[in-house]
Amino acid sequence: MVKRAGAVFLEGMGAAFATSGVLSQLQGRIFGLLYLEPEPVSLDDIADALDQSKSNISINIRGLVDWHLVRRVSVPGSRRDHYEAATDFWRVMQEIMERRFRWNLRQVIATCDETERTAAEGASSRDKERRFVDQRLDALRQFAAGVDAGIEAFSQGNAVSPDLMHGTPAKKRKKS
Repeated sequence: MVKRAGAVFLEGMGAAFATSGVLSQLQGRIFGLLYLEPEPVSLDDIADALDQSKSNISINIRGLVDWHLVRRVSVPGSRRDHYEAATDFWRVMQEIMERRFRWNLRQVIATCDETERTAAEGASSRDKERRFVDQRLDALRQFAAGVDAGIEAFSQGNAVSPDLMHGTPAKKRKKS
């Protein structure tokens, strides 16, 4: 019964990771295996349990370590690499949001800024097309900055309010 439940968990985690757009199905299965193990597991044992080559497991586990989903640990008396799954999911989510989303948001903001500078070089601020582009860039920049502020609040353990996301203090927002 427990073995069958473990297999269901491994396959489910594999499917969840595969649809994340960040990690692979095998990485999900590795995480699932480690998460249900009470003790650290060697690379060889992971490879055997998942019927994969040790080199394939090694490559995939590096990505999990990079995302702080898995960590390498020392086991007294063993020269092998052993791994265990993360259990602090708030910390993992903070890392993912910081590394994956905030970087992208900052790229969007920087692109808006650069586009606005480039547009300013070639057209008058009274130009209808330039005003349109400036409005679009401002809207995108405000959105990205609001989401960035929300991620910052989340990563610091603060509440993420709609007002924070809109970049407007609650007292000043107009009701729509």
